[in-house]
Order: sequence, then structure tokens, then C-alpha cells
Amino acid sequence: MKSIHVQDLGRIRAIAQVLARNGFGQLLGRVDPELAVAAADAPSTAPYARRLRKVLVELGPTFIKLGQVLSLRPDILPRDVLLEFQKLQHEVEPMNEADCRAVLAEELTAPMADVFAEFDFTPIGSASIAQVHRARLTSGEWVAVKLQRRGIEPIIRSDLHILYTIAGLVEGRLSIPGMYTPSAIVHEFDEAISRELDFLQEARATTRMATVVSGTPVRVPAVFPRWSTRRMMVMECIDGEPMSASFAALPLAQRRQLAHELMEATYLQVFDHGFFHGDPHPGNLVVTPDGHLVLLDFGVTGLLTGSMQETILQTFTAMVFRDADTLAQTIYRAGATSERIDLREFRAALERKMVEYYGASLDDLAQRDTLVEVVEMATRFRITLPAEFAVLSRALALVEGNLRRLLPDVDIVAEVRPWAEKLMKRRFSADRLGQDLVATLLRLQGPMRDLPTQLSQTLLDLDAGRLVVVTRDPEAGLLREELRRATRRLSLAALVGTAGTGAVLYLERPGAWFGVNARDLVGSSLVALALTAFAVLFLELYLPGALDPGRWRSLLWRVWQFFRGRPRLD
Repeated sequence: MKSIHVQDLGRIRAIAQVLARNGFGQLLGRVDPELAVAAADAPSTAPYARRLRKVLVELGPTFIKLGQVLSLRPDILPRDVLLEFQKLQHEVEPMNEADCRAVLAEELTAPMADVFAEFDFTPIGSASIAQVHRARLTSGEWVAVKLQRRGIEPIIRSDLHILYTIAGLVEGRLSIPGMYTPSAIVHEFDEAISRELDFLQEARATTRMATVVSGTPVRVPAVFPRWSTRRMMVMECIDGEPMSASFAALPLAQRRQLAHELMEATYLQVFDHGFFHGDPHPGNLVVTPDGHLVLLDFGVTGLLTGSMQETILQTFTAMVFRDADTLAQTIYRAGATSERIDLREFRAALERKMVEYYGASLDDLAQRDTLVEVVEMATRFRITLPAEFAVLSRALALVEGNLRRLLPDVDIVAEVRPWAEKLMKRRFSADRLGQDLVATLLRLQGPMRDLPTQLSQTLLDLDAGRLVVVTRDPEAGLLREELRRATRRLSLAALVGTAGTGAVLYLERPGAWFGVNARDLVGSSLVALALTAFAVLFLELYLPGALDPGRWRSLLWRVWQFFRGRPRLD
């Protein structure tokens, strides 16, 4: 856990006031009574998800970005909070011209006039981390220039320290789905925001996505690596309108063409290349004047391994054939658990869910949030799937929403069927089944070859009496610890009784040894020993944590860190 510093106290208190003002005072009381009195808890009748969104807006850019990142994670947030966080606005007050010029001067390796023949300082879009400007290079190409907000990185790093501190305060006091802890969530956000702050990573992702959709009408802006840096990205400027503005304006034939292009691009990303756009909302999809699709903003992307792609295929096909057992085993193998789960109950829950899909085909499932529902169910059983699954489930849900808005009065099943059939052929083609059979035989080859030897060795060990069967009881460790505590308490009680009795015997008979009242001295020492042993026994019985040396070391270290402080970020 990150240490609490003196410089953090003001910000933590301000956060506490925002939380209390939005009706979360009881939460503060569970975390720390001192924070609970930082502000009076304001009464509120608004839904808690809406109040949480308001909290993030009031706390500023870092917390807004935290909400936007978490809005892609159905494995962490419940659905109502997820939907509310998706409403967080990207548009914020843009940088002024002076700040833009300062960032350009810091990032360009040549005078601005030698790079840009024209530069429009009024942004065409501004968000919490960056804003985009239209410009023309001296070579004549029109480009979109993405500039990172001046001074935003130190602010985010400072707020991240605050988030780590808050996560440490609530650790163990809040119930988080799956195997996630508050500190783990902040750590994932730390990694995500670090990637977004590095525009060179986004430039590489943009170039890679252009390769994925090559050969299709879908376009991705070309990147100009010569002028792209960690805080500035220069890319091709493609004219067009956001898809959100084209849903109703375009004729049906053109909307159907856009829907097919979106489905083709999604199929290529997920199943052919295993590299997908993590946030394909309508603002990141542009329609060109000639009616084709453009993908923008690759700050959030996902990478799928071959086994992950296989898991997704098995998930869909298992639901088509209502095979709850295969689905349960697939999800269990793909995820991780911190404790033993009841696979029988998990399978039964999946079967109940499949009642909703009775008679469904793969194309029926492709039109609803199937993966989101699978992720949510796995989370309820404390199975943590790879983060890519959660991001993909939200991305597919966004794609599905775009398709429905493009074709509101059209049978989506009929439109999706060609891609659903491709999935089925991909999964059950003769080549694929042959590959699966060969892979299974290769995996069995080693164990089957070693099986006779291992069986013979086991029989020899059994005949010689060298085979030992050991059973383990998960509660045995707790039982041993309780026995140790009971023995320690009995020993302390015996010491108290013996020392007390000895003190009485020595103190009731006066006597002097070599001129010193030795009996009083010995009796007083026994009294002190008895009182000390009694105090230790009391703490052992009623405050066992007070005798934990590790806890005292941690407390002293945190006090030292508190007063030591940290350098301020300018």
C-alpha cells in the first residue's frame, strides 16, 4: 500500500467532503471515523450510480478518466454503474493557444513554421488528457495533431498517489467482485493511464489496426512517425462526420453498407488478428463523404491469444447447443479463482441462463450482450477472467448498439448471419477438427508413454511399503493455531498463579539477608512478574492483534513515512 503523506491530507479531506456531499458519508464512516466527520452527509434521493458519476465529475480529470476506464469493465462494476459511467463526457475546456504553442515547441525538433504551413489553434475535439487540431504540413498533407494537455501528467501522477492511498484505506472494508482489491483496480488504472499518456504506443496501435483492416473499405488514419512523440501524435486527417450524426441521415442502403463494414472489421479484429479496438463508441467511428467507415482513437486496445480466441468460440457454440457443462468448464479453465468454487452450482446457474436462449442460434446470440452476461456470471462466482475478456465484452456490446442504431427497422439476425456462419464453419470445419484431434493426441502422447512406467513404480512402492497416503484438512492449520494459543494462555495463567503465590509467601514473612530485606525484594519482583504476565494474558485473550510484532513494525513505518513526506509536483 502507498504511504499517506502530509501533503495528501488536504486532498483526501476534499475527496471526503465530495463523497459526503453526494450521500456517501456512511461509506466514509466504515473506512475511517475521522474522514466521516470531514463533512456533513448530505441527504440524497438520486440513484447511487448517478451520484457516483457526479462524484467523479466533481473530483476532476483524473477521476473522470478513471470512470471512463472502469466503464469498459463489467467484471468490476455492476451494470447500473457501468451504464452511468459511460455517460461521462469527454468534452472539456480546451487548452489556450499559448499552452498549445508551448507543447508544440517542446515536442517539435524544428521550428513550427518549418513543420506546419497552417495550424488551427481551435481544436476539433478536446478531452481530459488531450485535444486534436487540424493542420497542414509544409509538404501539403492535411493532418490531425493530437496534443497532450500541458502539465496534465504531473497532476495525474499526484492524483494516482491519492488513489493508492484511498485504496489502502478501504482495503478489506469493501467487497469487490471477483478477485479484485481496491489496490489492484488502481494498479490496473495506473497501467491504462500510463499507456494513454504515451502517444507513441497509440501510434503503434493505429498502424497495427491499419494492417488489420487492410483489404476492406474500412480506413484507419495513417501516422506520421517523423513528427510523432510521446506527447504529440500527427496523423492523416480524414474528412467525415461522426457515425452518431449519420444514424438517421443516411439512406438504408448506405447504413446497411456501414453495418456490414463494421461487422467485417470486428470479425477480422477478434478472430483473424486477435487485436481489437477497445472503445468503438459512435464518437470513435467516422463516416466519410463517400459513405465508408473510419476507425479512430486507439488509446484503448485489446490483444487476444489463440487460447482466448478459442475460449470465445467455445463460449458462443456451447450456448448455441445449450451445453452448460462445456461452458462451465471453459470459463473455469479460462479464469482464475482464489478459492474452490462449486462447479455443480455454477453449471446449474448457466443452465438457468440458457433458458433465455432456448432455440437460439449463433447469430441470435451475436445480437445481444452475451459475453457481458457470461463475464458478470463468472464474477458472481468469483471467477476472474482475463481483463481482455471484459474489455472485449463491452466492445462487442458497443458494436451491437451501433448496428441496432444503423438498422433500427431491419432484421439484425439476417444481417449478422454470414458472420455467424463463418464462426460455425471456423469452429467445426474438417481442418479445424483435424487440428484439434492432432493437438489432443500430441498432449496425450507423453503421459500415455510414461503411464506404464509410473504404474509399475507405484505397484513396487506399494509392495515395499513405501507408499504413504497423506490427507490435508484446510481447517487443520486453524486448529493447530488455536491449540498453540490455548497452550500459551494456560502457560501465562500458570505463571500468574505461581508468581502470585510466591509473592504472598515471601511478603508475609519478614527477614533480612546480609542487611538487605531480601524477602521484600523477591516478593516485589514476583508481584511485578505476576502483574506483567496478567497484562500479557489479558491482551492475548481480548486484544490478540496488539501482540503481533509485524503490526507494530508496519505502524511505525507508516508513522515514519507520514512525517517524512514526499517532494511536491509542480
